[in-house]
Amino acid sequence: MNAPKTAPAPLKLLAIDDDPVLLGLICELLQQEGLEVLTAQTAEEGFDLFIQAHPRIIFLDVVLPSMGGMELLERIVRVDPGANVILVSGHYSTESAVEAIQKGACDYMTKPLDVQHLRARVASLIAESELRHRTLNLDQELLQACQFEGIVSRSPLMLDVFTRIRRVAHHFKTALILGATGTGKELVARSLHRLSPVASQKFVVCNCSTLVENLAESELFGHVRGAFTGAIQDRAGLFESADGGVIFLDEVGELSPATQAKLLRVLQDHQVRRVGSPLSRRVDVRVIAATNRDLRALVREGQFREDLYYRLAVVEISLPALANRREDLPLLERYFIDKFAAEYNKPISGLTRRAQGRMATYPWPGNVRELENVIGNACMMAEGKFIDINDLPERLRAATRTDTSMDEALFSLEEVQRRHVMRVLERVGGNKARAAEILGVGRATIYQLLSRMRLEKSGETA
Repeated sequence: MNAPKTAPAPLKLLAIDDDPVLLGLICELLQQEGLEVLTAQTAEEGFDLFIQAHPRIIFLDVVLPSMGGMELLERIVRVDPGANVILVSGHYSTESAVEAIQKGACDYMTKPLDVQHLRARVASLIAESELRHRTLNLDQELLQACQFEGIVSRSPLMLDVFTRIRRVAHHFKTALILGATGTGKELVARSLHRLSPVASQKFVVCNCSTLVENLAESELFGHVRGAFTGAIQDRAGLFESADGGVIFLDEVGELSPATQAKLLRVLQDHQVRRVGSPLSRRVDVRVIAATNRDLRALVREGQFREDLYYRLAVVEISLPALANRREDLPLLERYFIDKFAAEYNKPISGLTRRAQGRMATYPWPGNVRELENVIGNACMMAEGKFIDINDLPERLRAATRTDTSMDEALFSLEEVQRRHVMRVLERVGGNKARAAEILGVGRATIYQLLSRMRLEKSGETA
């Protein structure tokens, strides 16, 4: 069943300033349908209201009694990186503007407020909020449309896999699934089972890498009482347990040569013999094997039986690594965020853009399983509505510090320009004339760029 579309709640704006006249002016100018304006005259009152009301837009005076606006800005962004904080100051300085942007402000305005600019800026933030809400609904619809038997993808490589599963599910007797660790081999095996004629029968899982060699035969095919020390009663093996259904042999490349030979005999004769018994029992089992190893290479090296390989690989399905289907990252992120937000009972809406950028450039050696682990960990760590870089595991945060050039490759030209301007200003200690000289532009251009600079450190999402 498709998830229902949710109507956006009224957007809240919080103005924090010790000047009641200015607060009244802001209320008068910005009060409109779909926008609820809240006010506070102290930093403490404003932060408490921020925690209670979760406003998406905050006007924050730089100079407040008992706590500076910069300090309060840091506290707000730490709690909710997705909040849009506009710092307001009676005395403009480049140094203050750069500091505000570095700490997560999305804009910096000076008093007296330019009414036209104020209204335009708030209108743009409202429009962006509405766009994010529409995007969320579209994401949910796309997520529903791009699920196949519990597997989420819109990648052409995975769509080919889905087509192959549909075609062979009704007919296969043995199938081999190839793919790196974490690519979803068991999910594919379960989808083959669900779409097969034996969907109502058992799906039995055996991790071949955990089988102890001298007990592997007993585990797979069973034993009779007294067959070996500790065999105190008759016991059916996994093949008998799966009779009429499907057995999934995960990591089949780890089987010993002796166990491989016995498995081949079962696949050929469709009969199992319990350890210590002279009698054979007929079984009707569909076998799905999976491995992250190159079985053909193992065959060439004499580590895997060639006849067993061909017996298993009547149907062969290869799964791509996550690095080769990066178009699925946003969908999978949405899927796992929804899953863990519900599991942890947290109102997490998504990732900040800078967190998305880090996720997009990370190589994902552990594939989808690693992505699920990262999102689950981040959902536990996140304190606000958005997962930010600081909520990600250390290996991703460390990669952020070393792979800045890779992250910036995903930014628009305008964003790269803004970041470069900020770096130059930092290097010259906020000297606008010197920065303009280095950049080859006029000082007026520097002012214009600073006023429009909207680094996504504020937690704004795409």
